[in-house]
Amino acid sequence: MSKVLADDQGINEQQMVELSQQGDAASFRHLYRRYQQRVRSTLYQLCGQQMLDDLVQDVFLRVWKGLPKLKNSSYFSTWLYRITWNVAQDQRKKYGQMSQFQTDIAPDETIKYIDSKSVEMPNLLHLHYQDLVARGLQSLSLEQRAVLVLHDLEDLPQKEVAEILNIPVGTVKSRLFNGHTAMRKFLQQEGEII
Repeated sequence: MSKVLADDQGINEQQMVELSQQGDAASFRHLYRRYQQRVRSTLYQLCGQQMLDDLVQDVFLRVWKGLPKLKNSSYFSTWLYRITWNVAQDQRKKYGQMSQFQTDIAPDETIKYIDSKSVEMPNLLHLHYQDLVARGLQSLSLEQRAVLVLHDLEDLPQKEVAEILNIPVGTVKSRLFNGHTAMRKFLQQEGEII
């Protein structure tokens, strides 16, 4: 059976993962197309623009190599985000301490990702708030930023964020609270909220 048009043939994601585990490149390409933009956005929010293409490529190379070891194909997306987090962590280690780690997120790059999902041009107020979110995320630690990006921007449940980051759910809740507090403080300093 040809797997190139998996959706047209009624093959669900779990089946695509299983076919990819057996070495089916067409199914893996479909998984790549499905998740590439999400991985790119997550890495961008965690690491900035520097070497972004290489980081995305590294994630999917690790996924391809590790697929045969994935025991439960229904946890593919959680496993993929875990690999994404590991790649971000490795990038951080390459650049040493957080103070030396390049995390500048250009507001126009964030806008490109968000705009790709909308049909009409965003208004100036929308662009302003996207810029604020990007700058606010830059002010957080990598750990807080990871939790906010995965939970608030990628809309993953706290339990899945905990699995991805390999931390307790209580730590996720604490980082969310502290990250939201820091973002609120940032917005107050910017004069956006009282």
